[in-house]
Amino acid sequence: MTYEELIERLDPNVYGSLRQSIELGKWPDGRKVSPEQRSISLEAVIHYENTHNMAEEERTGYIDRGAKAGTDCDPTVRMQKKAAKKAAKNDAVNGSLDGSLDESSDDSDGSEQYTEVKV
Repeated sequence: MTYEELIERLDPNVYGSLRQSIELGKWPDGRKVSPEQRSISLEAVIHYENTHNMAEEERTGYIDRGAKAGTDCDPTVRMQKKAAKKAAKNDAVNGSLDGSLDESSDDSDGSEQYTEVKV
């Protein structure tokens, strides 16, 4: 039996128990969940949710952004803007190394130049 088959046949009660154990950090009998057990259980829970086509709102790790979705208050929007800005900076730096930037652009790559001064 493969991992995928095991997850497909997983009893919903066992799934609920795994999910609760991840949330509480302890098994139903009170024993502590180790970091390795938590990692394996979380992987199984996520795979179960994907395999059984659970609604996004019911999945582990879902965050309801509500009215903030798509605004600057949404962390994912800030992360996307930051990644785009970093990519543009990298493109500019790589372009200047390749000599493909035009003559009118300044030579600054956005980093600071420091000169050591002995006092």
